[in-house]
Amino acid sequence: MNLAKDSILIHGGIDGDETTGAVSVPVYQTSTYKQDALGKHRGWEYSRTGNPTRAALEKLVADLEQGKYGLAFASGLAAINIVLSLFKSGDRLVVSDNIYGGTFRILDNVFKNFGITYEIVDTSDLEKVKAAISEDVKAIYIETPANPLLTVTDIKAVAEIAKQTGKLLIVDNTFLTPYLQRPLTLGADIVIHSGTKYLGGHSDTISGFVVVNDKELADRLYYLQNAIGGVLAPWDSFLVIRGIKTLGVRMERHVKNADKIAHWLNESGYVSKVYYPGLETDPGYEIQKKQADGPGAMISFVLDKKYDYRKFFESIRLVTLAESLGGVESLACHPASMTHAAIPKEVRERVGIVDELIRLSVGIEDVDDLIKDLEQAILNSEV
Repeated sequence: MNLAKDSILIHGGIDGDETTGAVSVPVYQTSTYKQDALGKHRGWEYSRTGNPTRAALEKLVADLEQGKYGLAFASGLAAINIVLSLFKSGDRLVVSDNIYGGTFRILDNVFKNFGITYEIVDTSDLEKVKAAISEDVKAIYIETPANPLLTVTDIKAVAEIAKQTGKLLIVDNTFLTPYLQRPLTLGADIVIHSGTKYLGGHSDTISGFVVVNDKELADRLYYLQNAIGGVLAPWDSFLVIRGIKTLGVRMERHVKNADKIAHWLNESGYVSKVYYPGLETDPGYEIQKKQADGPGAMISFVLDKKYDYRKFFESIRLVTLAESLGGVESLACHPASMTHAAIPKEVRERVGIVDELIRLSVGIEDVDDLIKDLEQAILNSEV
């Protein structure tokens, strides 16, 4: 039976428990499993290698992404680490020019030590992507919309470049989730998620995911998952399954709120720039409409010079100053000193991550209350 995405959220993956009839997947809080004889077990040996609760979640996330194989990890960066471990010394990656700072950090401070290098490129410009391709490039790594400037990259077009040149296309789909965007259906080879964000949705657990369609690639990733570890624990797996059940209703409210706030900011006179692919004036608007079911609920904006961004963060009341995103509560952060502090200042400013830039993860509170809070915080920050 072919299910719509809202039904897959509830019944996808492994639905319930056949042994007891429980409608929720049980938490198999065990590290190991009894074996019936040497070389004879019941499908489970050791919980780093496989756990029924984690397996149910892995299947669910794969189903949502319209993929065949899913892998769950203890964090989004653990998922990124496993994907980057596919490469060897001498390999190079083409990487979007505004990506999560943690991704830059692990590339620049960890994998570069192993001889795996990268080139930062504006992947929304297809000619620049083509120009960056060389024999030592093994993959193109993109976020779309990108963190924190919400730059939109044409996934299908970049996938065609990757296919023609024999490269892997890796897409971080954290900002939109499979509810709004499914990169595998557009030609991507690997999809990555920080499940800490919208998939979990309640700011109460950390997780990461990788989804692929190719069996050989999946086998390599499963080997690395077991060999390196960093897998998601059973209880956290249960929490993310529970969170995913409400992903649809949450995302509808997130996006509705974000759209109203983005338009208000754009017309307020308080900011010099708004980054949001749901605005018709946004450079990525048409591509976003073409490849996704919505613009998402992340907004970045640059405060006008007559306001002090430090005072803004001191003045917000309903919106919370915090790292992360995608929870039911609205969160604001300062990318230059928080999420993207690992990126050198000259690189940040060159791509637009200036000190006045504020990133807003729009929650599901009453939208008028959110606008009132943002407005009073801005007015109280006037210099």
